Order: sequence, then structure tokens, then C-alpha cells
Amino acid sequence: MTDKTNILRQRIITVILLVGLMFGAATLLSGMTSWRLPDHEQGYVPQQPINYSHRLHAGELQMDCRFCHSGAEKSRHAGIPSTSLCMKCHKNVTSSFDVLQEELNLADEEKRKPNQVVSVELRKLYDAFSLDEELKPIDGVEPQSIPWVRVHDLPDYVYFDHQAHTAVGVSCQSCHGPVESMQRVRQHSSLSMGWCVNCHRDATEHGMNGQSVHASTDCAVCHY
Repeated sequence: MTDKTNILRQRIITVILLVGLMFGAATLLSGMTSWRLPDHEQGYVPQQPINYSHRLHAGELQMDCRFCHSGAEKSRHAGIPSTSLCMKCHKNVTSSFDVLQEELNLADEEKRKPNQVVSVELRKLYDAFSLDEELKPIDGVEPQSIPWVRVHDLPDYVYFDHQAHTAVGVSCQSCHGPVESMQRVRQHSSLSMGWCVNCHRDATEHGMNGQSVHASTDCAVCHY
């Protein structure tokens, strides 16, 4: 009777351990979907110091990406727009897009005066530029650059040239995804070596925008 009891207990313990092991494995596997390998940041969407909306600017207002990222056509880096570039528009445009949309239905004489509505996020821009409520420079206060958080950051051992890609008609969305629909920019593509190599192979085989191209897959093109 004692032996049978011991055997039964051992079996119960074994079953409990197996159930626990299976549950732990299932939990681990479900959590692994959010893991990233080194230098693989697909889906990365950092909080920015100012909630700049690409969906508003590039989508609703249809601003060309190159207006702000002018370096994409003439240098290796697309560049981050300076505060002064932002102020070219926002020195006068101070309301949110919702307010502007409402104004489209108002008669000219009913439209607001400039600088009447300033959003919280625009106030951050004006503070960085050291401007008071009337958008005039504050004496003794130096303008500060906005510490934007980089979203797409390739490893140091990888060379990427924006100019070379835009020159053959590669669109911004090819690598960055539908930025015009993103409230906050995220890394859309994996940007892994395999992803880049496959893109080069496809471009060489099928061309780019109806033109024949030779997108090399030689290691020295990106690693030297």
C-alpha cells in the first residue's frame, strides 16, 4: 500500500511539473514576439520632446518630405530640420489643424487673428526658440536645439547614402513605410542586411521606376 501511494504521489508530482513546464514555455514563447535581436529595431517608436505629427504635415497638409529633410537629395544623411526651419511656417501658423479646419467654414472677417491659438506642442517650439507670448525674442535667454530622438539608426559599420537612393527614384516610403499616416514615426522596416540585399536584387532584376539599375550586392558597397 505504501509503495502504491509513493508511486501515485510521484506521478502526480510529475504531472504537475510537466504542466508547469508547458505553461512556462508557452509564456516564454508568447513574450519572445516582442524581443529584438541586436541592431534590429523594427517597430521602434520613441517618445519625442515635441509631439510632431507626420500624419498632419505629410498626410493632411501633403508637405513633401524633402522640405524638412532636404539633405536626402544632396548628401548621405537626410538630416533633421532645424528649429529655424520650423519657424518659417510656425511664426504665423499657430493653431492646431482642427482649428484650421473649422476656420475653413468661417467667413474671412470671422477668422481669428494670427497668434490667437497656440497649442501646447507649439509652445514647446517657441520655448526652444526663446520666444515670448508675442513671439518676440526673450532678452538674455539663448535658443536651444530640440533634442529629437533618432528613430532609424544603422550600426556604425554600415554605410548608407540617401542621395544615391533618391537619385534613382527610391521613395521615402520604400524604407520608412507610410510615414504620411503615422502620428508618431516608427521604424517600419527591419533594415537588416538581408532586407537591404533583397531590395537590391529586386531592383536589379526588375528596375526602378521603369529604368534599368544595377544595385550592387557586393559587401564593400555598404561595409568598408
